[in-house]
Amino acid sequence: MFVSYLLLTLFHTETAMLARPGGESIGCDDFLGSDKVVDKCGVCGGDNTGCQVVSGVFKHALTSLGYHRVVEIPQGATKINITEMHKSNNYLALRSRSGRSIINGNWAIDRPGKYEGGGTMFTYKRPNEISSTAGESFLAEGPTNEILDVYMIHQQPNPGVHYEYVIMGNNAISPQVPPHRRPGESFNGQLETEDRSLEGREEREKNQEKEDSPGQAPEVLTPESTHAQTFPVRHPDRFPSHRPDNLVPPAPQPPRRSRDHNWKQLGTTECSTTCGKGSQYPIFRCVNRNTHEEVPESYCDSSMKPTPEEEPCNLFPCPAFWDIGEWSECSKTCGLGMQHRQVLCRQVYANRSLTVQPYRCQHLEKPETTSTCQLKICSEWQIRTDWTSCSVPCGVGQRTRDVKCVSNIGDIVDDQECNMKLRPNDIENCDMGPCAKSWFLTEWSERCSAECGAGVRTRSVVCMTNHVSSLPLEGCGNNRPAETTPCDNGPCTGKVEWFAGSWSQCSVECGSGTQQREVICVRKNADTFEVVDPYECSFLERPPSQQACHLKPCGAKWFSTEWSMCSKSCQGGFRVREVRCLSDDMTPGSLCDPQLKPEERESCNPQDCVPEVDENCKDKYYNCNVVVQARLCVYNYYKTACCASCTRVANKHTGFLGSR
Repeated sequence: MFVSYLLLTLFHTETAMLARPGGESIGCDDFLGSDKVVDKCGVCGGDNTGCQVVSGVFKHALTSLGYHRVVEIPQGATKINITEMHKSNNYLALRSRSGRSIINGNWAIDRPGKYEGGGTMFTYKRPNEISSTAGESFLAEGPTNEILDVYMIHQQPNPGVHYEYVIMGNNAISPQVPPHRRPGESFNGQLETEDRSLEGREEREKNQEKEDSPGQAPEVLTPESTHAQTFPVRHPDRFPSHRPDNLVPPAPQPPRRSRDHNWKQLGTTECSTTCGKGSQYPIFRCVNRNTHEEVPESYCDSSMKPTPEEEPCNLFPCPAFWDIGEWSECSKTCGLGMQHRQVLCRQVYANRSLTVQPYRCQHLEKPETTSTCQLKICSEWQIRTDWTSCSVPCGVGQRTRDVKCVSNIGDIVDDQECNMKLRPNDIENCDMGPCAKSWFLTEWSERCSAECGAGVRTRSVVCMTNHVSSLPLEGCGNNRPAETTPCDNGPCTGKVEWFAGSWSQCSVECGSGTQQREVICVRKNADTFEVVDPYECSFLERPPSQQACHLKPCGAKWFSTEWSMCSKSCQGGFRVREVRCLSDDMTPGSLCDPQLKPEERESCNPQDCVPEVDENCKDKYYNCNVVVQARLCVYNYYKTACCASCTRVANKHTGFLGSR
């Protein structure tokens, strides 16, 4: 009925669009010029009152996992639409009131596709695209020939299920809920179904065969004995295969009641399937009761011819096979990703494809469920320049290089399109070696090493790395300042003898050092001493000329560098030096007397500057002050047109009013 209605609707829709002479068209009643159309109830010229649209949303909050009833679809429903309102990890399931699972029963998830049930064909959709937010759905045109129940396999919060169907008639229809169950109530965590396993089916078929004894073809008795004859019961849940053409009842003929002929089964039709439970029908022929020879059917009473009943055949299960689903979208939009597909072991039985345990497919190699995929080559990092020079001439600084994210066609794109974890460094530290060095000196010692005659004064000299000073020093080099300087406290006087001078100051002001003294052989005259050959005093014990000394434990003292150049050549500048407190082991210390710390900065070149007049550098316009205020002196044109003004500003910024 529904197919006829659909074809009729399509026919009228197409023909109504065809132009007719005079602009007239054909209505759904096949009359030229009629404006009648088919309403939503399938009635030509109807006003949509011949049917009732039933719709709603199942929003119950579910707590337990398992199957929960959503809505009942009554018998005769059409335009069925059951749709999950948003993608979730839940599944929709469909079951007939007779207990037959149609979609997603027994915790087995079926592939999207078309499934027959309730006298109509349901289209099961489950979008598997990663970007899709659409939920699952059941769609069917109907009409249904029995009551169907829709369930949800609850695994996460219910996003809502929208249902809608059409019922013919004017009476209001509401979704039916069995009195013993409420919407959303679970059936012990699973969908209650009859035993539909292959083993259960085979066992039931064997029992049925034992009861019916189909292996022996019963002879059909004459009309007088038909009261004792029984026929197999027709099972309503079995789908009949095609009946043999030769079993169509013949045209009525005058009865020829004869006890010599009767109807007898002479074999069966070919089984509708080669495995997995098919169907066949007995073939009845009119035969002679005594000879069992086939005679024309007119010899038997046609009203007594048995009606062929469907019989099961080839009950053994078909070989299991791997049912392969569609690949999902690639997990990555570029580069190497993964995609998945569902692979289920299935067997066909009773015209239904059932999901079975994987071991039944162990004779077949299982197809891969995951695979690598690559939609396109990802963008990649490219190093566009070499490293720059180090940011400092000495010590530790930084250097940089240009790193860009480049697409597979060579365009520079946003960094986010490349893998940030693989980004090459575009900045790193660089070590240019020790910085400039300077000579650090102490003051000269106050005492001469000899009390009379020639002696020396000393000071400490050390070359140290200058890590913090900004002075333009280039290293200590070979021009080491002298550590000693001559001194003379006047001539010595005495008599002929070993004459030992005074000990010099200790070679160090702290810690262990040495002292020196002059030892000579002299001959003392009345008022003078005459130095003679040391041989003359050889009979005398010669005093030592050197000894160890230790004045005091070393402490910290101030060291300083030479003064730098003056910062300005005129009008007052300054120069600097670095001062450090060093311990006796020449390591930085903090025990120096702050009151004795040498100055680190002093003024220099206080004289006035004499500006030089450049005849070639003049302002060519009266409003050059505007150029300066607008900071346009960086452009060559304005720098030339307002040379004097731009030069003054440049000298002011650098601290010079003229060059020396």
